[in-house]
Amino acid sequence: MTAETSQTLDRGLRVLKLLADTDHGLTVTELSSKLGVNRTVVYRLLATLEQHSLVRRDLGGRARVGLGVLRLGRQVHPLVREAALPALRALAEDIGATAHLTLVDGSEALAVAVVEPTWTDYHVAYRAGFRHPLDRGAAGRAILAARRQPVTDPGYTLTHGELETGACGAAAPLLGVTGVEGSVGVVMLSDSVPERVGPRVMDAAREVAEALR
Repeated sequence: MTAETSQTLDRGLRVLKLLADTDHGLTVTELSSKLGVNRTVVYRLLATLEQHSLVRRDLGGRARVGLGVLRLGRQVHPLVREAALPALRALAEDIGATAHLTLVDGSEALAVAVVEPTWTDYHVAYRAGFRHPLDRGAAGRAILAARRQPVTDPGYTLTHGELETGACGAAAPLLGVTGVEGSVGVVMLSDSVPERVGPRVMDAAREVAEALR
């Protein structure tokens, strides 16, 4: 901590990070131990965060991330989209297919940025805001693959006809970006994905990840 920083704010942010890293919540005692502060300080931090709906406590007294975090998260999408656009444009023009950035939104995959190629006679119409289950389509499946292999690079995922008849897709997960779970991919009208597309999509995913770090 330096003279220019707020110790209370720092502790509050640490509370949110600790709660975000657990599925079952944390008690005041557990938070006190992890933060290295007394229980009174933790009670005050939780009470303040609760006022802003950033934390909620269940009947057993365990603290969890509150729904207010989701409202803040929605404001992140425009920033993420802006950072991803250069890599998506290059991918779309190079492959000649619609490129997209997809993020996790609850149990669904949400397309937050889409770039269509400018030189093709036809391409798949794929719009920002499109949602689909995580277990359908290359974008969602790539994210799930990264969940199953959190330490190693799962590579890319290919699918055919899962979201639209006659369309196939390739996607690679974003890796090493704290607080962002998503993938970069392309969707095209084809019987199969050309061999070079998978590695090219992985390169674009790495470019987007670098832009977001």
